[in-house]
Amino acid sequence: MAEHAITVFLAFFAIMNPIANTAVFAGLTGDKSKAEQRHIATKALIITFVIILLFAALGKSIFDLFGITLPALRITGGILVFLVGYHMLQGSNSKLHTEQDDGDSDIAVSPLAVPLLAGPGTIATAMNYSASGGWAAISITCL
Repeated sequence: MAEHAITVFLAFFAIMNPIANTAVFAGLTGDKSKAEQRHIATKALIITFVIILLFAALGKSIFDLFGITLPALRITGGILVFLVGYHMLQGSNSKLHTEQDDGDSDIAVSPLAVPLLAGPGTIATAMNYSASGGWAAISITCL
């Protein structure tokens, strides 16, 4: 169990990339007060947690519904992780890291919660680790 918890933590840390996302958060909320920044961060983290919780809890059901096997998800997740790493090494700017002013847009939901924190790589990781075991693996993945 401890090994599974450490593995899940390191995988989420690598996929979510909190160091780079801190800079993105600062760039998107630099003109806001500390209270507004705290509110945006809290809202983004709650939304991210709910999304990951849903995909972790419903991962096996989603696999069964679409006929996806765990090895197929692992291959696809590996490709996603490779592409994210490749783009990070290239230093190319992402459209996700810039704020698009849509009037009433909520940056806590997009781009912070989805897709930066709870993007396809994070969702695939949560589904992968929760589908590999029972309720114990789901609860370790969500904690």
